[in-house]
Amino acid sequence: MRLTRCQAALAAAITLNLLVLFYVSWLQHQPRNSRARGPRRGGAAGPRVTVLVREFEAFDNAVPELVDSFLQQDAAQPVVVAADTLPYPPLALPRIPNVRLALLQPALDRTAAASRPETYVATEFVALVPDGARAEAPGQLERMVEVLRAGGARLVAAPVASANPARCLALNVSLREWTARYGPAPSAPRCDALDGDAVVLLRARDLFNLSAPLARPVGTGLFLQTALRGWAVQLLDLQFGAARQPPLATAHARWKAEREGRTRRAALLRSLGIRLVSGEGGRLEWFGCSKETPRCFGTVVGDTPAYLYEERWTPPCCLRALRETARYVVGVLEAAGVRYWLEGGSLLGAARHGDIIPWDYDVDLGIYLEDVGNCEQLRGAEAGSVVDERGFVWEKAVEGDFFRVQYSESNHLHVDLWPFYPRNGVMTKDTWLDHRQDVEFPEHFLQPLVPLSFAGFVAQAPNNYRRFLELKFGPGVIENPEYPNPALLSLAGSS
Repeated sequence: MRLTRCQAALAAAITLNLLVLFYVSWLQHQPRNSRARGPRRGGAAGPRVTVLVREFEAFDNAVPELVDSFLQQDAAQPVVVAADTLPYPPLALPRIPNVRLALLQPALDRTAAASRPETYVATEFVALVPDGARAEAPGQLERMVEVLRAGGARLVAAPVASANPARCLALNVSLREWTARYGPAPSAPRCDALDGDAVVLLRARDLFNLSAPLARPVGTGLFLQTALRGWAVQLLDLQFGAARQPPLATAHARWKAEREGRTRRAALLRSLGIRLVSGEGGRLEWFGCSKETPRCFGTVVGDTPAYLYEERWTPPCCLRALRETARYVVGVLEAAGVRYWLEGGSLLGAARHGDIIPWDYDVDLGIYLEDVGNCEQLRGAEAGSVVDERGFVWEKAVEGDFFRVQYSESNHLHVDLWPFYPRNGVMTKDTWLDHRQDVEFPEHFLQPLVPLSFAGFVAQAPNNYRRFLELKFGPGVIENPEYPNPALLSLAGSS
């Protein structure tokens, strides 16, 4: 049977349609990442990286120039610009599928996925590019990927030729101590953190497995989280250009950016549980409580503050306030002729390492009851709460017949003063709490009192304080540290 020309043309059209349908069906079943990776400019195949722009100021930036510079190197380059809310003034971004604006703050009219940055990234690698940077040569990101794939570091970085190019730092993060310590990097160009402007590249899965992957300031948040995990960053001998029209060119714009940056950084550090930052030169920055704010923890239940359950010790700002209060109270007592001595856990800390126990939340002093009348502040506290000229609050404790000196009216970190009196050669008192160390003791431990270093000054302590402590706490207490209520939480049981 011979086919006519019309029949042949129809058969050819049907065959072509079937081939197209088969190809489309095959393409739809390919993994998303493999579809995203096409041939590079010039036909060379290579890994694909998403450029992610997060660190910029909406009121003054060079983000459009940054995006355009990467698109000039590869028109198909995936770019994500991430902001908490819609930037204003609006960003002049190209309206093409591979450039996307991600708004991270949840909104009523958007899905949960729309607020997650990983939704917008389909590549294996992400390059965090700061505002003011630009790509000036082809293949820069691919060279960074090659180094990362070679191993040895979880992040690689290339400095930006700006006024503040990146440099290596050492960074030690102690969650237990609420502290981040920066210093010179001993093995640059591999280090824990960077200071300055850099393009940082890492695997997308690593970035988005961090608890706060795009928290700002990006460099501060990123390196705190990666240093804690032991991830090194390698600073490469490769440089990105600076914007031809740099952002923040006016003094007012720089002032505004610096002010907002400081606020942002403080909020980030507090949210990540960092209360003290020690800089390269030893400069200390505090991000915890003060005389004007409440202390960092609430009411203590069962002698076990909440932070111990979080596997942390006393925040350093709280320890600083306790040291300041203890020094001040001791100075007042000594000037008034009130005999006092370190008591309980405070004496134990002094005996161990000359300071407050790292997880303690108050300071205890014993005083002679008969000396209370010598001190104006204690006399005033008998009648009610007294705020002295330094802002410390002297009062009778509501729990019993003893005194309490609070750091301030807002911050209730305190020193407790326990009035003892001798009876038949034994020191006793009128208020007893359910503490294992709350026991009577022979007065000869106080005759004489001896000096002992404590919390940055010299305080008075019982003579033969080792025997005194073992009478109160049990044998070996100095050498065997333990949390205050091991029945609830023990030091050995915490990680």
